[in-house]
Amino acid sequence: MKTRKYLITAAAGKTGKYLVQQLLAAGHAVRAMVRREDARSQALREAGAEVVVGDLLNHDDVIAATTGVDAAYLCYPVSPGFIQVTAYFADAARRAGLELVVNMSQISAREDAVSHAARDHWIAERVLDWSGVPVVHLRPTFFSEWLVFPWVRDTIQRHGEIRLPYGQGRHAPISAFDQARFIAAVLVDPAAHAGQTYTLQGPVELDQHAIAAEVGKVLDRPVRYVPQSLEEYRRHLQGYPLGEFTIQHFCEVAVDYQNGIFAGTNHVIEQVTGQAPQTLEAFLIEYRQAFRDDMQEK
Repeated sequence: MKTRKYLITAAAGKTGKYLVQQLLAAGHAVRAMVRREDARSQALREAGAEVVVGDLLNHDDVIAATTGVDAAYLCYPVSPGFIQVTAYFADAARRAGLELVVNMSQISAREDAVSHAARDHWIAERVLDWSGVPVVHLRPTFFSEWLVFPWVRDTIQRHGEIRLPYGQGRHAPISAFDQARFIAAVLVDPAAHAGQTYTLQGPVELDQHAIAAEVGKVLDRPVRYVPQSLEEYRRHLQGYPLGEFTIQHFCEVAVDYQNGIFAGTNHVIEQVTGQAPQTLEAFLIEYRQAFRDDMQEK
């Protein structure tokens, strides 16, 4: 197997950190792009990655980061600026002659999305397509990690309740670790995947009542789903350090969730990697301490 060098953006994030680990373990060189130096970036460096600090909204930073690598993973948080980021990245990728860019989009990305972030992702996909750079778009459903985000986890800890405005909608949670395994497999075999758009879903589709039951079983305490109104949800989110752009996105994808946009399951990860993704129960067992530590602190 030819050893290559890969640029991983958002390298300290959910998928990024696992992707860096996967590629290093396979013997490849990794340039890990982070926004700042901290314990997470130091861990990446100690693992063997070349760590660079940069801003995807800075064209010069992006050109420098893409120079001398073979392929890249592009990931950006739910915040304004993604279309600009994508334009900069597409230009830099063309200059560097990258074999592939794997773009983290989202399952709700579409032309008529009401969420500003979801529509930005759809436009960003088109920008990369127009650039002529070989690209793969990933459209995952909700990450399993959604349950340990503070605005979801806090009501589980304090009240034994998942409070979300998701109605009777369903989805098949998929972990960041399994997505990273998939991304690594795609990056090392660009010819087999360039031009594809992949929906990434977990192995079992659940509604929020069933998800609450799974959480309760693993935590060994009663947990139930309590549907919220969109207005209640917005007020709840405003109690966290989230900008209006992010809150607008979360509220609109809640409507998408009710309308079935996040529903479904598939076997794409298993087909490409040869290993089935973990179930929600397995994920919760792995993350059980994340709930319990915080409960003891309160």
